[in-house]
Amino acid sequence: MLVVGLTGGIGSGKSTVAGFFEDFGVEVVDADMLAREVVAAGTAALTRITEHFGQDILNTDGELARNKLRDIIFAEPAQKDWLENLLFPLIADLMNTKIANFTSEYCMLVSPLLLETDQHKLVDRVLVVDVSEQTQLERTLRRDQSSESTIKSIIASQVSRRERLQKADDILDNEQEISALKIQAALLHKQYLALARENHAPNAN
Repeated sequence: MLVVGLTGGIGSGKSTVAGFFEDFGVEVVDADMLAREVVAAGTAALTRITEHFGQDILNTDGELARNKLRDIIFAEPAQKDWLENLLFPLIADLMNTKIANFTSEYCMLVSPLLLETDQHKLVDRVLVVDVSEQTQLERTLRRDQSSESTIKSIIASQVSRRERLQKADDILDNEQEISALKIQAALLHKQYLALARENHAPNAN
């Protein structure tokens, strides 16, 4: 079964590209959505996080204040390590379950940490959405409420743009118009369908 890993730095446009593939009928497993699921209100993980960081880490509705937590962990590496040790195994379990049960011709795993973690071992191809670091910064500042220093820390914590491109099987340039980006995604979709069908052929190894 073909699994394509979609990754890119913060603000690169992974969600936009993933949306294209969902429109094409591809099942998408989104690591960020799984990360939200494991810390939803009432979960054991959120209880642990609240005990560790205090009640101030929650919004008024009892949900995790994600921007506040992000500011803390990217200012304090030890706190980032603590959180990752708690959440990564939970996310990995959900990820494996969803990938094992997809029903479309191929599956797409979307993760900002695909190349920084063992998640890359779950995929057959790596698709990188590429933009410059300046574009990452500008887009994330427009989108999020985090400070510029936090965003720069996140960019620095991820693999470098050069390393990401070196590890890519396929690259989508997201400095272009969205219509052109979707056309490129559609061409890749055709390639992935061909690969998936080749894998399903009776004489495939």
